Amino acid sequence: MVALIRDSFAVVEPRSDEVARYFYAVLFTIAPETRDLFPVNMEVQRSRFFGALVHIVQMIDNRQELEPYLRQLGRDHRKFDVVERHFEAVGTALLAALKRYLGDEWTEEVERAWADAYAIVAGVMQEGAAADSGPAWWAGTVVEHRKLSSKVAVLRVQPDEPVPYRPGQYVSVETPQRQRMWRYLSPANPPSADGTIEFHVRSVPEGWVSRALVHHTRIGDRWRIGAPMGSLWLDHTGSRDLVMVAGGTGLAPLRAVLGELEQRSQPPKVELFFGGASHDDLYQLAELRQFAERHPWLTVNPVTEDGSVPGGFEGTLPDVVTSHGAWHGYDVLISGSPEMIRATVSRMLVTGTTFDQIYYDSFPTD
Repeated sequence: MVALIRDSFAVVEPRSDEVARYFYAVLFTIAPETRDLFPVNMEVQRSRFFGALVHIVQMIDNRQELEPYLRQLGRDHRKFDVVERHFEAVGTALLAALKRYLGDEWTEEVERAWADAYAIVAGVMQEGAAADSGPAWWAGTVVEHRKLSSKVAVLRVQPDEPVPYRPGQYVSVETPQRQRMWRYLSPANPPSADGTIEFHVRSVPEGWVSRALVHHTRIGDRWRIGAPMGSLWLDHTGSRDLVMVAGGTGLAPLRAVLGELEQRSQPPKVELFFGGASHDDLYQLAELRQFAERHPWLTVNPVTEDGSVPGGFEGTLPDVVTSHGAWHGYDVLISGSPEMIRATVSRMLVTGTTFDQIYYDSFPTD
């Protein structure tokens, strides 16, 4: 089954946008009520759908990683009010799209492999959704919107009820400026006494949601916040020393971890590499240095590709982090763009860092 799925998927993957367009066309035809679950502009959604499909195909023979991912996906989909008949419609639309773009390579064996695989995927997702007794989403109010530059803003939201996240996790949010366009954000603070959550957002050129968040968020805006997800910092009660690798606003979940460690009587040693193209990308460098002055267990290492930070490193994050060796005895937490994460993980593995030392979450940034 694995070989049939991967071989057939390799045929349709180059036509990902066409496959996704046809999939949603079929889905909205056979289950028209699902159209209201999605935004008017489907470009980002199509990309996310195919990205999830790629992820599942890559992990199809690794149940140890696939099942937690699918359970988490099922919990996350509760915010869309997804019910059992929607899973059936999605399966029908997926097989129809694959059949159309595989042409003569769509055989009975291929159809059976995909049908069996989807039955497993849908079953695990529904198990994950059923096991979550908490709300599908939390309502909250924006209480702070502070622009640090023309591209980066700090947003603080006060949920009506506390959101039970752990430092390092991420949540999905929906805003009034971009309804039904959920965007993943990482809290930049550990759970606080007043329940407020801080988010760091960078506007990207074609980011429908990020541009709205940075430039058009208003105090008093009402947000919806989805269930916490992610496993960036699994060993949150452990004492191993840490290497943190943050690209741009990927700093946010690591900043939450630092906030948690600050509350300990004996925090582990932490080496933080904070990188970007230039000094302007290191939007919280001054605050981090002040934090490190108060807490000698933290070392802040600025990294810029143009070498524009005095006392910092020049180069890319993968180059600089691996120039220090394999970091034996450390856990490594990596956060940033999917491209940076892939490059850093690859380089670290080549350098000798073992896979069980490395932790990261990779999700769409817009």
